[in-house]
Amino acid sequence: MGKAAVVILLKVLMILISTAWLSLWLLKPTNLWTRKWKAAESSARNTVFGYYGLDFTVYTFPVIAVAMIGLVYLNLQSWGQRNSRQIRSSTAAFSNPLVTSNLVGILSGVEILSVFLFILFLAWTFYTRISHDFTKLTPMESLKLDLWQLKFLRVATRFGLLAEACLAFLLLPILRELAVFRILGIQFEASVRYHIWLGTAMICFATFHGASTLFIWGVSHYIQDEITKWQRTGRIYLAGEITLVVGLVMWITSLPQIRRKRFEIFYYIHHLYIIFLVFFLLHAGDRHFYMIFAGVFLFCLDKLLRILQSWPQTHILSARLYPCKVVELILPKDTGLKYTPTSIIFMKIPSISRFQWHSFSITSSSTIDHHTMSVLVKCDGRWTTSLYDNIRAQLDSDADKMKSIPVAIEGPYGPSSLTFLRYDNLLLVAGGIGITPFLSILHEIAATQGNGSSRYRLPSRIQLIYVVKKSQYIGLLKSVSSLLQNHPSNKCHLKLKVFVTQEKQCGATLGEMLNEASQVQWVHFGLKGPIYSIHGPQSLYWTAALAGIASITFLVFLICFNHIFVPSGKNTSGHHSSKLAVSSKMKAPKENSPSWVADILIISSFIISLACPSLVAIVLRWRRLKKEEVPLVSSKEEKVQQLSSIETKGVVEEEHEVHFGGRPNLEDEFSKFLNETNGSDIGVLVSGPETMKEAVASLCQQKSGCFHIGNKEKKPYLSFHALTFTL
Repeated sequence: MGKAAVVILLKVLMILISTAWLSLWLLKPTNLWTRKWKAAESSARNTVFGYYGLDFTVYTFPVIAVAMIGLVYLNLQSWGQRNSRQIRSSTAAFSNPLVTSNLVGILSGVEILSVFLFILFLAWTFYTRISHDFTKLTPMESLKLDLWQLKFLRVATRFGLLAEACLAFLLLPILRELAVFRILGIQFEASVRYHIWLGTAMICFATFHGASTLFIWGVSHYIQDEITKWQRTGRIYLAGEITLVVGLVMWITSLPQIRRKRFEIFYYIHHLYIIFLVFFLLHAGDRHFYMIFAGVFLFCLDKLLRILQSWPQTHILSARLYPCKVVELILPKDTGLKYTPTSIIFMKIPSISRFQWHSFSITSSSTIDHHTMSVLVKCDGRWTTSLYDNIRAQLDSDADKMKSIPVAIEGPYGPSSLTFLRYDNLLLVAGGIGITPFLSILHEIAATQGNGSSRYRLPSRIQLIYVVKKSQYIGLLKSVSSLLQNHPSNKCHLKLKVFVTQEKQCGATLGEMLNEASQVQWVHFGLKGPIYSIHGPQSLYWTAALAGIASITFLVFLICFNHIFVPSGKNTSGHHSSKLAVSSKMKAPKENSPSWVADILIISSFIISLACPSLVAIVLRWRRLKKEEVPLVSSKEEKVQQLSSIETKGVVEEEHEVHFGGRPNLEDEFSKFLNETNGSDIGVLVSGPETMKEAVASLCQQKSGCFHIGNKEKKPYLSFHALTFTL
């Protein structure tokens, strides 16, 4: 009860902090907030805290606090979700697919509501600010602009603030260790699309903002004077144009047509975000930068922790070459590293590229494999083909000349709880290499059945629909052939339906296809010296502590630097009349110094704040590596023996189906499975092409009975989950 009470308390605390932070964005455009905030800043200037500390605490720290509390919450929450079943509720319908479209993908009710509220927030912000501007619009004596030009310039300025609002949320979806979205049950690979939506909206608003401003300066013949002016308010128009150009280049190279076919271009160009953020600070000034600083702060800290996590490099123990040009890589892992099924890792192979990282779904279970983890790689791109050719060259060389392949691993990252075990039944739909996350699920179920553990309640029935182009892909199921036997002692019943779309009926049985080991080739690499195992991320508690250390360090150094380098504004004559006091409030000391001074102080404090937790993380990493006693070369043979023992077992052919020459009729397959399960709650997981995901989502929307709450007859509830591991 004590731990459950703490979980509830942390959840309430996160809701309160998030509500307060979002309320700031709603109140900021109003005159009430302007008056109250100016008074608060004036009061803070006379304290050690300063207005700069107030801005950081109010605008930036709430998001950091939610991330820290969320990590503790996730660690505690994972303990309380082991024996519970998935509970059907009237609100569960909002998390299921509501819209399926080729343009926007699969959207749930929660996502549609969130997008609508965000658009409403942008409309409210724009309307409130522009209506206030138009009521107080006065001609500028220094610039002889017409009334329509002044109005258009104001509209352009307010569109820049809309871009700023999008930028404030832009980096939050792509956090990995400090993942804020994971608190909502959304994994990194699924939240990337929110980053894409926000980035597209930001670029649209920023383009209108920049182009319209240049248009006004152009028609009024002030463009040469204004574009290079360094204003005391912090706005530098040239820096803004550089920010816009860099943002446009990043957005264009991230379009699917370029990202999927020329991933290297997308990956390298996207690192221009450093230039983008620095010039945004120079253009918008420190006050506006604090509004978006939370995402920047967490992202950079997250990036540093991930860099340290991937050091030092490990090596591939062995590889398995399938005839369908798929490679299984066996990697060493620390015995204490535990991860949930459907987790992903990010891999970098310096011999192929020193900078590129690629994501892969883990196919093994940490419950079974204590010393190793495995991933399947489909070799159809430039990077993956280079990997395949490298391993193939090692296979063709002499055994004594085989060289180990060093790799850097980041992760694993995955769900905080075993959600798929909480359903009465499971329906798995996979296409091609999309089988990989389901292999980890099946391995976890096999491990739970094998050790007789009662800590998890397994689904009573599982059906796997596997769609492939060639029958060679069936060999990828070899490692789970023990589950396909369906022994009476098994707690869950697994039925496999394979659909081979581009081949005609062949005489081979499913068992023969699975046991056709002569076409699978093993490569055991020569390993010399110690091999560092994969330890994974720091514990959630330590990660939360590092975020706290970084934020406190930033605030302390920011306050110190401002008191040292920014004029204090004290009256040297010693007279403290009320007139001078009012004057000092109207013109603060900070405004007596150039705007670039505050920008430099923010950057300096930021660099120091990242260095301090990095040093702590290095010490923690060194201590974990020091505990590693002996090289894990022997684990390679252990993994081979496990796979060999699995492969020799037979398969009960009558339980499973193999169809050739066409795609499955998913509607018929869903109807049959619903009849077999008698209306119980079903978890539907799909991994594969986007068209397959959309088709499955549409069927879940049609056949799920979660909208028929008032109906006395029990309707099936199909809970949809799309698994993604390719970004």
